[in-house]
Amino acid sequence: MDVLSSQASIAGYASVLEGARALDFLLPMLTTAAGTIKPARMIALGAGVAGLQAIATARRLGAVVHGFDVRAAAREQVESLGAKFVSVEDSDIGAGEAAGGYAREQSRDQQARLRRALSAHLATMHLVITTAQIPGRPAPLLIDREALDMMQPGAVIVDLAAETGGNCEFTRPDETVTVNGVRIMGPTNLPSLLARDASRFFSGNIRSLLAHLLEGSGRLNLDASDPISAALLAGQQATNTSAAAA
Repeated sequence: MDVLSSQASIAGYASVLEGARALDFLLPMLTTAAGTIKPARMIALGAGVAGLQAIATARRLGAVVHGFDVRAAAREQVESLGAKFVSVEDSDIGAGEAAGGYAREQSRDQQARLRRALSAHLATMHLVITTAQIPGRPAPLLIDREALDMMQPGAVIVDLAAETGGNCEFTRPDETVTVNGVRIMGPTNLPSLLARDASRFFSGNIRSLLAHLLEGSGRLNLDASDPISAALLAGQQATNTSAAAA
């Protein structure tokens, strides 16, 4: 029933294809009579549905893949896909997990320390996929000018958080911006590039939701005690939000 997850999975896949297309070198290692090409290095910042799909896709294309998330539980998921989990030594940076599996919002100081900790890793990457978002809040800033200045010219950033402000300081929705030789892409509707399967997933979400709400009787049953039904009710959502804030 989760439309966000189904569409994020497609966006994660498409982000690697779009990023690879923007690079001026290949992702996999190739050994030919003309010479050997080293594999490109890729990192996904944010190991949710989109980030994990990006990791899996980049692995299939032959890149050396890394993943990062402030949630400790994400390490196992990243490593299960054959990627290396990037650790940050500052123990206070970890944001923990909020409702819905999202990372909790960090303070400005925590975000600043995280950017500095990540910048050394970003300097070695060729393709960066950023997916970090917090519901109802601007996307956390993970890549600033200082980090961009350390990155290699020709590197590509695909920022999947462009619609909520972006994880990169220079991200512009649906535009490609070049800063210090680094191309920053801010697509806001990647699933539309794979419309057939995106539509198939979406229709499956709606079909499953209707089957749950109709419960075989053919009559709509919106039970406020049911967490799925409650999430659809505006008044109930306001109540849940107030309770969570308290």
